[in-house]
Formats: sequence, C-alpha cells, structure tokens
Amino acid sequence: MQLPLSTDDDLYTRLVAWRGPDDPATSNYSMGGDSSSDLQVVIWNGTRPYWRRAAWDGALVTALYQSSTGFIMTQTTVDIGGKFYLTFTVSAGSPSTRLILHYTGMFQFLAWNSTSSSWNVFIERPNPICDRYAYCGPFGYCDATETVPKCNCLSGYEPDGVNFSRGCRRKGELTCGGGDSFSTLSGMKTPDKFVYIRNRSFDQCEADCRNNCSCTAYAFSNMKNGSTSSDQSRCLIWLGKLVDTGKFRDGSGENLYLRLASSTVDREINVLKIALPVIASILILACIISLVWICKSRGKRRIKETKNKYTGQLSKNSKSNELENETIELPYICFEDVVTATDNFSDYNMLGKGGFGKVYKGRLEGGNEVAVKRLSKSSGQGADATRSGVLDWPTRFKVIKGIARGLLYLHQDSRLTIIHRDLKASNVLLDAEMNPKISDFGMARIFGGNEQQVNTTRVVGTYGYMSPEYAMEGSFSVKSDTYSFGVLLLEIVSGLKISSSNLIMDFPSLIAYAWSLWKDGNARELVDSSVVENCPLHGVLRCIQLGLLCVQDDPDARPLMSSTVFMLENETTPLPTPKEPVYFRKRKYETEEQRNNLEISLNGITMTMQEGR
Repeated sequence: MQLPLSTDDDLYTRLVAWRGPDDPATSNYSMGGDSSSDLQVVIWNGTRPYWRRAAWDGALVTALYQSSTGFIMTQTTVDIGGKFYLTFTVSAGSPSTRLILHYTGMFQFLAWNSTSSSWNVFIERPNPICDRYAYCGPFGYCDATETVPKCNCLSGYEPDGVNFSRGCRRKGELTCGGGDSFSTLSGMKTPDKFVYIRNRSFDQCEADCRNNCSCTAYAFSNMKNGSTSSDQSRCLIWLGKLVDTGKFRDGSGENLYLRLASSTVDREINVLKIALPVIASILILACIISLVWICKSRGKRRIKETKNKYTGQLSKNSKSNELENETIELPYICFEDVVTATDNFSDYNMLGKGGFGKVYKGRLEGGNEVAVKRLSKSSGQGADATRSGVLDWPTRFKVIKGIARGLLYLHQDSRLTIIHRDLKASNVLLDAEMNPKISDFGMARIFGGNEQQVNTTRVVGTYGYMSPEYAMEGSFSVKSDTYSFGVLLLEIVSGLKISSSNLIMDFPSLIAYAWSLWKDGNARELVDSSVVENCPLHGVLRCIQLGLLCVQDDPDARPLMSSTVFMLENETTPLPTPKEPVYFRKRKYETEEQRNNLEISLNGITMTMQEGR
C-alpha cells in the first residue's frame, strides 16, 4: 500500500478519523504529509499538530514492526519521480493487516486474530505520552532511553520553571561571530519547523548554520538510498526555537548538531572534571561493599542449597513429590537425569564443543528429545544434509531469514540491546523443521539505552567472522553482528566455510572470492553446485549482494538488521552498491613460537593475536 505524502492537489491524501466508535462522520483528526514539507508525516487535530514523525533522512527502512506472533511489517518512504510516498509491506504468511486513524487521534496497526475472530492492535502512535507534539516544550525533548520515558532538556539548556510546560531555557547566551560551537546529539528525532536547503554538502550545511546568528541547530543526511532525484542531499537548519524533539531507545534517529555558547561548553567541561572523579570514587566504594555482601550471601545460600539438595536425594519419591508441589522459576534436573538422557555423555549425542565445554542432546523421561543440529554440520560443503537435498535453496533462504530476524530481535525488539559478538555457523542450531536458533551467548554484551558503540581491550570471537574495526581496534556495535551475518550468509549460499581457502586457491578468503566474482558479473559461480540449477537465480544473487553489503569495511555503510530483514523480505527493493570489503588473510607459521600467535594481514596491515583470544 502507498500513501502519498506530496502536497500537490492531484496527489495529496489524508486519512480522516471517525467522530466516534459507531459514528463514521468526519472528526477533527486527520493524518498525512506536512503541507510545508514532503519529508514528514503529521497527525492533525483540526489545524494543530497532534503527533509528528521526524523528517525523512533517506533511510531505506523508516520503521519496522514485529508482532508478538512473529510477522514483520516494514514502513518505507520512497521518492518516485520527485513525489514522496509512504509504503507499507508485510512479510509472507502474515495475517490480514489494517492501518487506521482512531477517533481518539491514535495511529494504529491492527492484525486479524483468527482464533478470537478479532482485530488486535500491535502498534500505535503517539506512545508514550511525551511523544505527543511539542509535549516537552521549546528546547525540551522526549527521552525514550529512560526506563519510563520523560522530558529532558537539550544539552546546554535547563528547565524554564518547575515543569516542562514552558520548556527549557539556554544556560548561556550565544555570542555569534565565531564564539559558538556545535554539540553532536545522536539518535535524535529532529525537531519541527525546519528550513530545507537543497544541493548542499555536509560542510556547506554547517557553514549555512554557523554564518546565520539565528540558526540554533542543523542536520544533514545523504538521501542516495531512497531518492531518485539528482539532489541526493538533505540539509535542514532551524531558526529559533526547537520544538517536538525526541531521543529514540533503539538507536534509530540521526545526528542533530546543536549550537551552544562557548561559555556553556567550558562550564560543563569543568563541572565534569570535578564531578566525575568524585562519582567514580563513590561508585567504586559502593561496588566493594556490594561485592562483600553478595559473596557472603551467596556462600550462605549455597550451603543451604547443597544441604537441601542432598537431603532431598535420600528419597527419589519424596524429591518427586516436593518438586510437583513447589512452584519454582527454573526446572530442577539432577545429575543422574542428565547422565541417563545423554546415554552417559556418549559421543553419539554430542552436538559440539566450545570454550565452555561440550554440548549434548538428550531425551528426558516424559519429555521430547532436543532435536537440533548445528548449522555448520548441515550447510558445509559435502555435508550429508546437503548431499541428500535437505538444504535446498528454499530451506537455506529460510535459515538466512530466520537468523536475520533473530539478530533483529536482539538488536532492536528485545527489552535490552544485545550484541552477540560471536555469530558463526557453529553457534546457529537448527530444529527438526530447520528453524534456526542463535545460541552461545557467552561473549554477548548488553548495550545501555544511549550506547551506540563500545571499545574493549580484550578482543574475543572467531577468526574470519570478526569485523575489521573489532579485530583491529576492539570497537564493536550492532554493525559488528551485521558483519558476522554477512559472512554467514555467504557461507550458506556457497556451501563454503570462511576458512575454506584451500578450495579457492587464488583468493585469501571467501569474502575476497565472493567480491571478485560479483564485481566481474560472475556471482553465479559462487552458488553451491547442489542448488544452483534449481534455485531462483535473481533471489540468490540478491543474497550475495546483501552479504557483500554486510561485510563492508565502514560500519556506517553496513545496513542495520531492520533494513537487512526488509531487503530479504522484499525482492523488488533496489539494493545499494557495496564497496570492496576488507579481507583477512591467515599467514603460515613455521616455528613453535609462531604457532602460539596468529598473524593476520588486513589488506596490508599486520596484527598479531594470541590463540584463543
């Protein structure tokens, strides 16, 4: 479905709400493109804005929603012949879906529930309450990174009164004439009432704002992913108050460059210099006290648990009765049950092993067998599953999409943002229906609401799957998992492993091999010979191109998993052109000392890593 955003008389369309639940007469609420700009969507209450979606930044996917039942709906903005449209697409197999403007002014997506024969709301806007238009006042913003979203002041501002009805006021007056600076605010919903300047580079956009004493902020975006016009830049500047600003929890949004008085910046830096050491000392002391208390508490609890455990094992019947009558958060499985279920830890039942030990499948009495296999065993070249035709192309594509959706959940839809950091074939399990399950979160990291990137001094992971910025600098983000997914995608398509350099003698890695074939127009040669004759070649080649997009050197050039899922679900969506990826080369070692270290060449840059680190 397409909803026109352009405000030409022959195109302009609005959704209009009913007056009441049973009254289809026209109400004051309507929704459509902003009459002053084709870049944003507004819900109106009469002539006053009620809710606003931020100005389009050229992103391929402007929103992605996943329901509790698993289906995905994507929202995109497209430029067709200079006219802008809002487009909605649902994944294959999804139930009937409706989009309505409720008589209360809420914009809702509903899905048909065949069990209850009713329409269920799975997304609605505005939500939360501070998401309503200009709720936090001038220079205030709705901070969705908080546990309970609330109003905060932009950097360099303070509340103008006891609440946010009057917004925020500037801490220091602007001096203009070169005495001001710009602060970068990331992940922001850009404010309303902007001036759209075309045909500008980033530096020109900044200069336009800096040279205008009335300019309070600016934002710049490259529109090349979504715009078909010759002008592929979008420069927005704000003159005066900033209203209806927000900060997103999931890391979406864009950079807002806020003008601040130099005096304000200097004062905030001095306060931080004093406050941070004091806060750090208090936190360290609190941590020490907490650790001592936790250790003592755990020791007492373990003694009690051990005593109860062995007391309970004196009688199997009494143990069974106690467990049946007791409600516990996690099921209790004794060691004897595990021995029986795994046939005394037989090699036949071993799925694999890693840094934390061996992994077994088993069958508990009265339960179902954990029927899983590792992806590396069922997708590698020459594996039994491939030879028998189990992993035909539809199955492989199902696995690819399942892994992508799993990462999307970890990065965006879960309560916490989770970076896996060790996504590889052996950490993807397949059940009896070949549904993929991402496993082994021993190296995973949880991101805070406002964290976008983290550095570490200890690089962990698996050679070949690690992104260049992580392997070389210890810097990781959601884009690190995107890189690993790209490697995994190329493996699934080709049937080769990232370490199969012996099968592609003229290339240092599978990535280099795939890039060479793709740029020469020979990507078909990369496809596994067991599926190439019976697969939709266009879809497979799209997967190869998508894999190369995911393994690009620049993390910013890699797509988010929301965009990746969208491109997998929609075969007609044009894909950006990937840039040549950086590739890893493992060098041969000749001495015992060299065996203890792994030397990696990264397009001419050499680094040394200890084995297992």
